[in-house]
Amino acid sequence: MTTSEFRLWQRLRKPGIEGCRFRRQAPVGPFIVDFFCPQKRLIVELDGDQHGFPVAEEADAKRTEWLRRNGYVVIRFWNQEVLANMESVCEAIWAASHGERSD
Repeated sequence: MTTSEFRLWQRLRKPGIEGCRFRRQAPVGPFIVDFFCPQKRLIVELDGDQHGFPVAEEADAKRTEWLRRNGYVVIRFWNQEVLANMESVCEAIWAASHGERSD
């Protein structure tokens, strides 16, 4: 796990965010996602610098499209966001788990 994944996992694991139980490195369809709450069909992905390149951005977009088309809610954060502003990240995850979308 990266430092940002480890720190976010510390917040998402038992008891989770308001009862949402997350799995780490969970299989969903043909993908392995960073964090997954099956009850809410919510996927949280963390992106490092390598995701800022056009090839990775295109792959991420296709992956996100497939997941959304198959009924999952996908939210993404940059690693730096998790490290710099964990509370805002957790608030966004809470909002997504309650059907509030920011995209």
